Amino acid sequence: MNRLVEILPAIVLAGLLAAGCQPDSDVRPTEAVPGTVLPNNFPAPVYTLETNAPTREVFELGRTLFYDPRLSRTGDVSCGSCHQQFVAFAHADHRVSHGVDGLLGTRNAPALQNLRWKRNFFWDGGPQNLETLPLAPLTNPVEMDETLENALRKLNADPDYQRRFQQVYGASPIDSYQFLRALAQFTASLTSANSRYDHYVRQEAGGQFSDAEQRGRLLFVQKCAACHATDLFSDDSFRNNGLDRSFAADSGRAHITGLSTDLGRFKVPSLRNVALTGPYMHDGRFQTLKHVLDHYANGVVDSPTLDPLLRQPDGRLGISLTKPEKTDLLAFLATLTDEQFIKDKRLAERQQ
Repeated sequence: MNRLVEILPAIVLAGLLAAGCQPDSDVRPTEAVPGTVLPNNFPAPVYTLETNAPTREVFELGRTLFYDPRLSRTGDVSCGSCHQQFVAFAHADHRVSHGVDGLLGTRNAPALQNLRWKRNFFWDGGPQNLETLPLAPLTNPVEMDETLENALRKLNADPDYQRRFQQVYGASPIDSYQFLRALAQFTASLTSANSRYDHYVRQEAGGQFSDAEQRGRLLFVQKCAACHATDLFSDDSFRNNGLDRSFAADSGRAHITGLSTDLGRFKVPSLRNVALTGPYMHDGRFQTLKHVLDHYANGVVDSPTLDPLLRQPDGRLGISLTKPEKTDLLAFLATLTDEQFIKDKRLAERQQ
């Protein structure tokens, strides 16, 4: 059973029981804030609930900020512009995202999900904290191209923001600490843990697998789970998966560390909701999951930092996959889609 971290529902339930009311066996407490029920098939989070204790008021403030295009220089690009809920907060059908003035970025926008469990962010692991993460897209000249100072000036000029921030934090004017903490409450709430796979591993209703899905699951454990580990489906490491022989266009992790051993290494993405989040890889070069599997089976190229797991004992590169195995793997990967997450109205932009 999921761990409930909000004590109010428990208090209410206790009061009902004391009054002689018996709950329906199918009724479960509702989360006061999305993401405050930690899935029991996940490891311990990095950004704990105690770090920034969730409240409804701060969560809703963070949601407003996430979808507010006024935070960009031009007033027409928000966080939600490039992170769309219906594709697990990735950017649908975009190899790279369009920022202010229609400028193009250099990397594929990653899905925003289960951020509470990450130690660093982006394809190169540059940002180290969920609260400071927004500063990168906010100030990037081809994304939102704004300064923190100007963003705060806009917030402080808005009477509604002034009122809402003061209700939560008391002190005014709105400062960077308040702004980043509020936004982090929303991004930390983006927990995806109710796919059919989750129901399967938690032995819940609706967790049945077909024969093809079960074969695909076993293949995944054998051939993919070393990198896409735990029920987060990523070990959060940085690896060179054989896309290129040289890395002049994008050095990956080496951009942060300056180490030649990190050339061409990028963060292993989570495969949750992966059927929705194409195109794939750091530069969005593959349009479909079939193309991704074809790459691992036949397209891996050698370079000095190629991940050792892609070097077979017989000298071949990649992962041996037959056509039927690819079909089974695709069937399994589809079980990682979390319909509840992508349709949760609490995570959507509030309609005025």
